[in-house]
Amino acid sequence: MGNHYCNSLTQYSRLLTREVNIGGLYLGAHHPIRVQSMTTTDTMDTAGTVAQSIRMIEAGCELVRITAPSMNEAQNLENIKNELRKKGYQTPLVADIHFTPNAAELAARLVEKVRINPGNYADKKKFEELNYTDAGYHEELERIRERFTPLVKICKEYGTAMRIGTNHGSLSDRIMSRYGDTPLGMVESALEFLQICEDENFYNIVISMKASNTQVMIQAYRLLIMHLRERNANDPIYPLHLGVTEAGDGEDGRIKSAVGIGTLLEDGIGDTIRVSLTEDPEFEIPVAKALAMRYTNRAAHQPIKELEKETLAVLPDLYSATSHNRRLSIAANNIGGRNVPRVIADLSTKEKISHASLFAVGYNYSVAMEKWNISDLACDFVFTGNSVLDFEIPGTLGVICNYETWNENKEKERTYPFVDLKYITDINWHRELNFISINADTFFELSTIEKVKSLVSKPGCVLVLHTKNEAAAASLRRVIFYLLKEHIQLPLVIKRNYNTENTDAFRLYSATDCGALLNDGFGDAVWLSAALSPVIINSTAFGILQAARTRISKTEYISCPSCGRTLFDLQETTARIRARTSHLKGVKIGIMGCIVNGPGEMADADYGYVGAGVGKIILYKGKEVVQRNIPETDAVDALIELIKANGDWKEEPVLEQV
Repeated sequence: MGNHYCNSLTQYSRLLTREVNIGGLYLGAHHPIRVQSMTTTDTMDTAGTVAQSIRMIEAGCELVRITAPSMNEAQNLENIKNELRKKGYQTPLVADIHFTPNAAELAARLVEKVRINPGNYADKKKFEELNYTDAGYHEELERIRERFTPLVKICKEYGTAMRIGTNHGSLSDRIMSRYGDTPLGMVESALEFLQICEDENFYNIVISMKASNTQVMIQAYRLLIMHLRERNANDPIYPLHLGVTEAGDGEDGRIKSAVGIGTLLEDGIGDTIRVSLTEDPEFEIPVAKALAMRYTNRAAHQPIKELEKETLAVLPDLYSATSHNRRLSIAANNIGGRNVPRVIADLSTKEKISHASLFAVGYNYSVAMEKWNISDLACDFVFTGNSVLDFEIPGTLGVICNYETWNENKEKERTYPFVDLKYITDINWHRELNFISINADTFFELSTIEKVKSLVSKPGCVLVLHTKNEAAAASLRRVIFYLLKEHIQLPLVIKRNYNTENTDAFRLYSATDCGALLNDGFGDAVWLSAALSPVIINSTAFGILQAARTRISKTEYISCPSCGRTLFDLQETTARIRARTSHLKGVKIGIMGCIVNGPGEMADADYGYVGAGVGKIILYKGKEVVQRNIPETDAVDALIELIKANGDWKEEPVLEQV
């Protein structure tokens, strides 16, 4: 499908969208990327909601979203708004609506924007498989039109903006039955509601395509843009609200959000962002601002070679922006082919590398046992620069060192050379693995291309692609497209160096740069470096691979951000569940504050822990209810028993020894 979802695959260019007015705050077009969040207080608690809204606003929040699950909460939005205005805060408010059209119609008269979910506004989700004739499906659309049109007319009359917010986990049974649990289903769900708005000449609209699976989220936004461009080829598309649902908390939540949101921002897509963390909402704002600010001057980056007409012509046959297909590569030892993406840890700045140095990257040496203990986050290779290791290394680890050092120590087991492409003319080759450093910024010099092509005939060559361009993902992607066109199937390492000592900046930017490539199936290994602890760098690399769904190395938590509907302390409960289950590699656990966000929002979780009422929990296995109304005090134990009963429980492991 080429690049029909963005202006350019190589030059940063913000996608032009319509201008939307949200109570005097302008969104889309050439306006800055806006950041927003959602309150976690009970909407009926006016003072608490106002106080939290102020904390959010003072942190930089430009739109405050508040849940309105019933008429009472919708009515109380007026009191909240009045109190904020009295205190001098003019930030627009957004009413978040689920299931209740009459609450939406009231809220639309009181606040500046309403968000509706097509999956549950005038539709239903009971996980029923429905069979419609075309006529029957059309009748359902007419029923939705009748239910939804009054809200559209109110928004038009009052100048209220609307977000049509599709969620992967809450597609209606009607959509699921016709389109499946797919990005296309998400797009069609939104377009049905959008068509009703347009039939009423209402265009003050923002659209979102959220999912907890970053691949699904990215594909849905791209597919939406393609469809919008086909419908209105000469008009700007509607502004896009970006977000990864239920991203979780801490390091994992930040990395997962950056992998999803950052991938789209790299392509100039996105007019407002919300980072959904299982933390107080004011802590979401700095993360969202850091992601958005990276693109303030992005257009001034070093120019990247444009795609030639010949490449554009064949690109649709080589690459799909709306499905995940890993780039085909011929395995070199354990890199590429069908191997999971590898992690390379950089220890080259250490003066002396000892047994203890490897602890930070997943290997713990037991002196008493004379054995290595290997964790789930054990890197696959270490780069030692000009050093060699003078001790026996773990059996799962490889060592990479500069060519001159390797050439003097060729006999060392599982030790491999790292050489710049410029110097490959007259070198010795390792029979299994050779890491070739390639600068993407000078790749298209004729001599470079000729040398890259010559590597195909050499043993075990792996391309280590790096760049100093601020638009790193685009720079590396440009080279990858060339490799695709020329059918050069050597394994590829994404190498990035960050000149920062800020942990959050490192995590967000590396997750964006690497995630933008991994989500498209590009990359057989990740090599990150920064002026930070190797523990942080190594953990981040594994977190990026997990967030991009390319290598699972730990338990995944699909945990919603708290809101006014939440029926228990999400942060405390998530921490308790993590403490008991963090060793269950590959198991996905959904932790949802209320029935609105479960089971649908858990999407592909293996197990679900969902608020059913005050102090009451429902447990799910997949999308099926297993136990209802469990006292909250017993619910975590009940979840553990459910995991055990289904054969997914493992006792805390004694680390593997080699």
